[in-house]
Amino acid sequence: MSMIGEYLRVTAAELDRAIEDPAWALDFVEEVQDAEGEAEPAPAAARHFSTYKTWDMLRFLLARAEFPVNVIHGGEPFAEDEDWGYGPPRYLRPERVLLAAEALRATSYAQLVSGVEPAELTSAEVYPLGWSEPCFLEWGRPWYDGLTQFFDAAARADDAMLVWLD
Repeated sequence: MSMIGEYLRVTAAELDRAIEDPAWALDFVEEVQDAEGEAEPAPAAARHFSTYKTWDMLRFLLARAEFPVNVIHGGEPFAEDEDWGYGPPRYLRPERVLLAAEALRATSYAQLVSGVEPAELTSAEVYPLGWSEPCFLEWGRPWYDGLTQFFDAAARADDAMLVWLD
C-alpha cells in the first residue's frame, strides 16, 4: 500500500463545517474525489489534488529550504480521533494558504533541488526509498508544479485547505 499526499480546497464555511462535523468532511472529500476522478481537471481548476508518493520528497526539500508553511502535513489538526489513511487530517486557513502560495511561486523546483544529493534522501529515509540516481530528483518536479498551481488557485479564491496522507 502506498502513502499519498492529499489536498482539498474548501471555502471558509466548508472549513468551519468540516471542523465541527468531521464525518461530513470525509463524505465531502469522497464526493469531490469521485466527481473529479474521471474529469481529471488541471491543478488550477481542481478542488482535490494529490502529490502522489512525492509528498515525503517534497517535505524533505521544503524543510531543507526552510519553507514558511507546512504544506505537506498541514497546519491545525481536526478530527483527531479519526484516521483518514495515515492519521487524522489537518487544515490550513486561507491566510496560510496565501502565504504558502506566495512562497511556492517564489521557490522554483530547481532552487529546491539545487545542491541536493540523492544520498541525502536515502540517509534521511525519505519515502519511497530508492534514491540512487541524480535523475530521481526530477521525479518530483511535475507534482511540485501542480502543487504550486493548486495553492495559487486556492489563494486567489481565498480558500482554505484540508491536508492528509492516505
